[in-house]
Amino acid sequence: MNLYKTKLAIAASLIVAGNVYAQSLPNVIVTAKPDVAEIEIDRFSSTSAVITDETIRDLHAADLSSALRNTPGTQITRYNPVGSFGGDQGGSIFIRGMGLSRPGSEIKTYIDNVPMYMPVWGHALLDLLPVNGMRDITIYKSPQPQINGNNFASINLNTKTAGPNNGVSGNARVSYGSYNTVIEQVDLAGRSNDVDFSLAQGFSKSNGARANGSGQLANIMGSAGFKIDQNWKVGISGMALNNTAKDPGNNTLPSPAIAPTYDSNAQMVTAFARHNYDSVEGEFRIYSNTGNGNLNNDLISGGWGNSYNNFTMQGIRWKESITPWQGGNVLLGLDYDSSSGSVTSTPAFNGALSNVTAKTTLPTYKLTSPYIGISHSLMLNSKWSLVPSAGVRNYQNNQYASKTAPYGGISLVSDVATIFFNASQGINYPGMEGPALQASIPVNWANQSWKNLSAEEMSHMEVGGKFFIDKKTRIDTSLFQDTIKNRSVFTFTNVPFAPPNAAWSTYGQYTMQGVELSAQREFIPELTVFGGWTYLNNNSAENLPYVPQNAFNAAITGYLGKFRLSVDAQYQTSFYSQTLSRNTGSTNTTLVNGSTVANARVSYPVPELGRKGEVFVMVENIFNQQYSYRQGYPMPGTWGSVGLSASFN
Repeated sequence: MNLYKTKLAIAASLIVAGNVYAQSLPNVIVTAKPDVAEIEIDRFSSTSAVITDETIRDLHAADLSSALRNTPGTQITRYNPVGSFGGDQGGSIFIRGMGLSRPGSEIKTYIDNVPMYMPVWGHALLDLLPVNGMRDITIYKSPQPQINGNNFASINLNTKTAGPNNGVSGNARVSYGSYNTVIEQVDLAGRSNDVDFSLAQGFSKSNGARANGSGQLANIMGSAGFKIDQNWKVGISGMALNNTAKDPGNNTLPSPAIAPTYDSNAQMVTAFARHNYDSVEGEFRIYSNTGNGNLNNDLISGGWGNSYNNFTMQGIRWKESITPWQGGNVLLGLDYDSSSGSVTSTPAFNGALSNVTAKTTLPTYKLTSPYIGISHSLMLNSKWSLVPSAGVRNYQNNQYASKTAPYGGISLVSDVATIFFNASQGINYPGMEGPALQASIPVNWANQSWKNLSAEEMSHMEVGGKFFIDKKTRIDTSLFQDTIKNRSVFTFTNVPFAPPNAAWSTYGQYTMQGVELSAQREFIPELTVFGGWTYLNNNSAENLPYVPQNAFNAAITGYLGKFRLSVDAQYQTSFYSQTLSRNTGSTNTTLVNGSTVANARVSYPVPELGRKGEVFVMVENIFNQQYSYRQGYPMPGTWGSVGLSASFN
């Protein structure tokens, strides 16, 4: 096979084998995949976007926000080239207008289907989600109870594992660029008969384009597996991360005497047992995560002061896929999660409470969530199949009332097209952010209004299709509507000569409607072009942040002679910034101008460095566009880096 060509097997008809439904389309030779996610449709007519490690490489992504920047329907925010300052404007991900709320979030993040986020404040910390050592990243843009629960959208990172053949393979990449930016990534994987292992390590740092815009990420992960027999396999994996990022501050205001920093670290350990028989396959996984997210602020200049947040997450994941009849599939599963943590706060200078440190141990939250789903492939004729599906997930929470979330869909599948409809109910429970917020106001801890909250709910509907116009052209379409109700909010009062108070309540709803349309085509051999458009419209009286009405994505990927070219570009119309505070007294009036940002990576093969050996140049913000994700936080102009990649197998 040509070194520069990749054979892509794309689904066209329904296959039920090994208990897995997939869409199987005719074999198509794609000479170069664009730097965007591939859209997949599962047996429940739900869609997901998958980013491979090749795309992560071509985007020169050191973190999750860089890896997702060209995914339609996804918006990002950040302050610095390396490092995310907390899980708010300083580094976050938004999907179709979700993930906006603080404290808390509608989006949950996972590594190998195991939760990994900041449970104390209920949102993702991107620095705890390394992209090096990952096989792929899957974005679920809607509630999908057959995949996971307790969210309205989710992101899952799958770690690399050894291939089926004996031997050891590895990859290494290092680059140096503007602002003293260094990125170094290494991964190894090997197999010896029934034993396999993997190991990955990453380090990146940058001084940033502005004073106090520095960040540093460090992580290491590994796994080992043992095949007991032809049906059973067991394994264990672990991960450790240690990161820091600074806040460069609003450039229209005086700089603080001491720049705020956000330090995060975490450890993850999982163990699994997996089986695969003719009509049944499944996995049982147990996990334990611990970590910290610590805000170090200037105690004199104001703001939140210092806040040290410790967390522990433990639980299990069990899933079985059964084929009880030809063309049929039954999905059974159970998720259990237990989260606990503490908040140690030192408020900034504010009179009587100045520099008073208080530690609060937060209540433990437990969530048990069984689910079931059924699908069937009905052959209508020699060309078309009809795939109806339905299921339900139940939630039992130790702090709040139980809920049930139904889901289902129907797909019409052929060699050249898949037309789908799905509907699902999303459930998103309040977590430790309720008592954590009230703990941050020491005299207010006796107020336990968070106990009166209930789960947020989303009603999701989506219709769309995947169309193969010819062997070189693919089009994906989607129309969706999401209605959110029972949003958790708090009312903050600070009356003179009286203690401050924050009372939680459940209030309000809003609807988001949207369109996603994308197309890709191979115009000349080994060169593929992609274009995407996302339209978002909401009926909320509030100005939802990070929801540009129109956003466009483009990419060109392929070979010009021996040179590999990867260009990606994003344009979005103006949008409101600053995440949507749950404080009923807050307003969002900060509008950020629309912008176009383009990036390019050019590489040249170096066979002496292995099959994937290359030297490359990366240029970001090619046209020196002035843009920002938050007013007063300008992003860098044109900047670049050079590097080397090596591999062996």
